[in-house]
Amino acid sequence: MINIAIDGPAGAGKSTISKAAAKELGFIYIDTGALYRTVGLNAMRKGADLENDESIASTLTNDLSLELRFVDGEQRMFLNGEDVSLAIRTPEASMAASRVSAVPAVREYLFDLQKKLAKENNCVMDGRDIGTVVLPDAKVKIFLTASPESRAKRRYDELIQKGMDVKYEDVLNDMKQRDYNDSHRAVAPLKPAADAILLDTSGFELERSVALIIKTIKENI
Repeated sequence: MINIAIDGPAGAGKSTISKAAAKELGFIYIDTGALYRTVGLNAMRKGADLENDESIASTLTNDLSLELRFVDGEQRMFLNGEDVSLAIRTPEASMAASRVSAVPAVREYLFDLQKKLAKENNCVMDGRDIGTVVLPDAKVKIFLTASPESRAKRRYDELIQKGMDVKYEDVLNDMKQRDYNDSHRAVAPLKPAADAILLDTSGFELERSVALIIKTIKENI
């Protein structure tokens, strides 16, 4: 199978760009961030202390059902049978995802699922540690980034379009906090793989970013 690993910080456009690249290549798209968001949402709903690793780990019970399904070609996340694809996209779920992703028990819980999906499919998989930890032998590894301000503006516009009442300054501050959390965690911190191709899309329109990543993949596949 051919696997493409795309890593990068929050708000770099990984999901949208990776999804478009997968469609162009005829591969499936796997948004690993959605998996962590779902675990984070579950932890919030169960009242876990998000500052306590053991409290978060205690929510990974045997009766926890987490499914990634493809509905009409689109990835949807199901938590205990409920479609939570929209619920995991709130700012609160984003911060929860950042916290739970630093917990070794959570990463172990999701690791096998991610590896299984990649083994069975030609895929474009995005996240924070795909090229460094999950798929170290991926055919192509890309580290997609942009300035915090550029990423915050994209996320702010996305949330406003969804009808959410947010302030740009709050989104930017959350973005910077997530960057710090993701790059300073003890387990699988956010960093480019040694052989990753670095792409900075600061100020790029979506179409230009998509064209750049598809070009890069095709040249290296």
